[in-house]
Amino acid sequence: MADEKELINRIADGQVKLHQVEKFTDDVDEAVTIRRKFVEKVSNTELKHLSKYSLSMEEALKRNIENPIGTVQIPVGIAGPLVIHGEHADGEYYVPIATSEGALIASINRGFSAIRAGGGASARIIDDKMTRAPVIKTASVSESLKIKTWIQNNFSKLKEAAESTTRHGKLVKIDPVVVVGKYVYPRFVYTTGDSMGMNMVTIATETALNVLMEETSGHIISLSGNVDVDKKPAAMNLIEGRGKTIRAEILL
Repeated sequence: MADEKELINRIADGQVKLHQVEKFTDDVDEAVTIRRKFVEKVSNTELKHLSKYSLSMEEALKRNIENPIGTVQIPVGIAGPLVIHGEHADGEYYVPIATSEGALIASINRGFSAIRAGGGASARIIDDKMTRAPVIKTASVSESLKIKTWIQNNFSKLKEAAESTTRHGKLVKIDPVVVVGKYVYPRFVYTTGDSMGMNMVTIATETALNVLMEETSGHIISLSGNVDVDKKPAAMNLIEGRGKTIRAEILL
């Protein structure tokens, strides 16, 4: 392991990148400490509270964070009980809420009280799927229509390629396949088990598209296009659904 001060100086000089620190330390927590001390040095700030955490930074580094320097604390309050009558949850539940907004939990509690007085909320998940809609460029409108037809005729082949990348994701359909001039926007629709699945469906779709490019004249411009409507409000998502589509009702 490199000397701590020497390593911090090497980071400051650009000889070691922030994401490379783990290579010069014995464990992840030591790397977290060195990165934090580097930030303290360049910002002339003491970050002692970031160093207090109980989670496994090694596990977090695998999939949740890059270049970690610690964690932050957010006050957590409790609201409830919330009365729900659903297929998967049926009963009274206390809900933890992390927030720094004063009066928020008190306001939520008043809403929960109204729900209890009305006999509880009835809730159902009516759809559950995740989508990825790439952009495919072609030479002409007629080529775009050929690719649309190819996708519709070769669904099983694309499904096999997509599902080869995941144990949990299932490609259920590719619909709609929108043609706009020289561009084709196929909407790959998956079920993703208990996972939100955004990375899962991205990797699966990319693998399926490799098959498409081998057998058609299409050129992939982007894995995420306008029909994707990721993280944006859109009529497409309201009509077709994306993620868990839930309906809940209460009579007051």
